[in-house]
Amino acid sequence: MSQNSFGRLFRFTTWGESHGLAIGCTVDGVPPRIPLGEPDIQQWLDKRRPGQSRHTTQRREQDQVKILSGVFDGMTTGTPISLFIENTDQRSRDYGEIKNKYRPAHADITYDQKYGIRDYRGGGRSSARETAMRVAAGGVARKVLGKHIVIRAALVQVGQSKVDRDRWDWGEVDKNPFFCPDAKKVAEWESLMDKTRKDGSSLGAIIEVVACGVPAGWGEPIYGKLDAELAASMMSINAVKAVEIGAGMEAACLRGEENADEMRLGNDGQVIFLSNHAGGVLGGISSGQDIVVRFAVKPTSSIRIPRRTITSDGDEVEVSTKGRHDPCVGIRAVPVGEAMMACVLADQMLRHKAQCE
Repeated sequence: MSQNSFGRLFRFTTWGESHGLAIGCTVDGVPPRIPLGEPDIQQWLDKRRPGQSRHTTQRREQDQVKILSGVFDGMTTGTPISLFIENTDQRSRDYGEIKNKYRPAHADITYDQKYGIRDYRGGGRSSARETAMRVAAGGVARKVLGKHIVIRAALVQVGQSKVDRDRWDWGEVDKNPFFCPDAKKVAEWESLMDKTRKDGSSLGAIIEVVACGVPAGWGEPIYGKLDAELAASMMSINAVKAVEIGAGMEAACLRGEENADEMRLGNDGQVIFLSNHAGGVLGGISSGQDIVVRFAVKPTSSIRIPRRTITSDGDEVEVSTKGRHDPCVGIRAVPVGEAMMACVLADQMLRHKAQCE
């Protein structure tokens, strides 16, 4: 299986399966003499860790990360950093009843069509368990970027229920199980999730990721566009079906004068943009504004409601997935989106320094 690596200069490779013994990743391209310890990574993994509320899978994984190489005496050495997480609560019986059935809207069938063998235990490499190592790599990327770049994400829509942007408060995001910036929306989402879970179904979601403090100049004008690589990074997350930068699809509804982010000079002689429809990227290069990315996550296909399908033997049957599953995979995708933003920005920063500084 190829293409298990992401990035150019800052590059990470993930390995492992959802129900295997462990998962891990190797992060290469990290400059030397950057302070790094396991707590720097663990704090982000704890945000993604399963089983923290009734609205996520009840699988109990502590996701305790271990640094196996690339760090000495609390500092990066410039060599590859190997990260390791042991799986402690894997149960193949969660999937035993469906091992020969293809879940509609899931990669079960395409894996079998491509490789001729399918790891049914949570989907193997297609499982969301793999994203824990993206979050770990993102923790390293944040240390490379430094404290002046702040990356935050929030859940802005569950099903058809959207947050009120007039009530947006970043301070609320870590106070509720949904990473929701709208405090008044939390109770509504709890009721919606409880009903969906009782029905045996699932819901999709939209996540917004914002990076503040990114200087102008990162990215390339053609094949290494910052926005293109951000879109690819978010699209690579399991269950993601769409990505927007800035105004995104709504840009098609704007007139030219509405879409134009007008400019003025501040008292310090620096450019001040009067709006940010571009999402902080112009011509593939960062403008110095906040970088804004949104992505849509589909409802999981692991649901109890029977759906028509076929088996690997060619029989027409119905499938119903029991066991421990996220009724809305978008919730735990929030820290994953932050991590992918961090990894792309760290890579682009190193490439910019190599060419222009």
